[in-house]
Amino acid sequence: MKALVVTADDFGLHEAVNEAIEQSCLQGVLSATSLMVAEAAADDAVRRARALPELAVGLHVVLADGRAVLPPRRIPALVDGAGRFPDRMAREGARFFALPRVRRQLEAEIRAQFAAFAATGLTFDHVNAHKHFHLHPTVLGMLLAIGAEYGSPPMRWPREPFWIARRAGGGLAGALLAPWLALMRLRLRAAGVECNETVFGISTTGAMDEAQLLDILAHLPDGLTEIYLHPATRNGLTPGMGAYRHRDELQALLSGRVRAAVRASGARTGGFRALIDSLRPSGAARRVA
Repeated sequence: MKALVVTADDFGLHEAVNEAIEQSCLQGVLSATSLMVAEAAADDAVRRARALPELAVGLHVVLADGRAVLPPRRIPALVDGAGRFPDRMAREGARFFALPRVRRQLEAEIRAQFAAFAATGLTFDHVNAHKHFHLHPTVLGMLLAIGAEYGSPPMRWPREPFWIARRAGGGLAGALLAPWLALMRLRLRAAGVECNETVFGISTTGAMDEAQLLDILAHLPDGLTEIYLHPATRNGLTPGMGAYRHRDELQALLSGRVRAAVRASGARTGGFRALIDSLRPSGAARRVA
């Protein structure tokens, strides 16, 4: 059986992102989104989400290249004076491993982001991390422990099929990440946290246009698949996304050809929690959120 979550990341980053997500939910194939709770347009995102009960919303934990929930005086080892995380993931990841003071501040910030999401009153559909920082074992451990206090929401497992990664020139990176991905899957299972079996959007991030979506949908595997994108109504939102084709991704989500391809795939569509429940064998216990 095929099940498909089509997710937009970075909800709350900018009103141009929020507008695209609203359009894609109402008129296209978008079924889920991941909220950045501390970004400038987060309140606007929550307002729109409350008016879209069919849109499944999860938490996009930000620990790099974004804003923190806690003030800089609470987490000076993590952010600059403006409360922003750096975009030096290798360096920061090493500090997460090595420095107890940094880990204490990291845990406090992750806990604050979970609490901020809960305060919105939105149903907690899933959790993932900006730039897949939840692959880091320390971050993952904190997400699992804190997430357990919020019903252990499903989590994105960032394993993309080798065929698409290789075609996009990312085959070597995927091979190098394989041990980390295997360890992550084992830890998710041990914690009783559900996840997708396949994801698309890593090797072609920022370039998930109509042709990419049609190709992916033509090769959609069995099980729970997530396709994630970064739509917006305009390009050039941030320096780190200078090459992202946000508007092309929005048009792909609104495409009639893509809608037809989703129907032709026979996949069930929706958010993580609904689809995971639908895939359970008849009579299996349902997770209580």
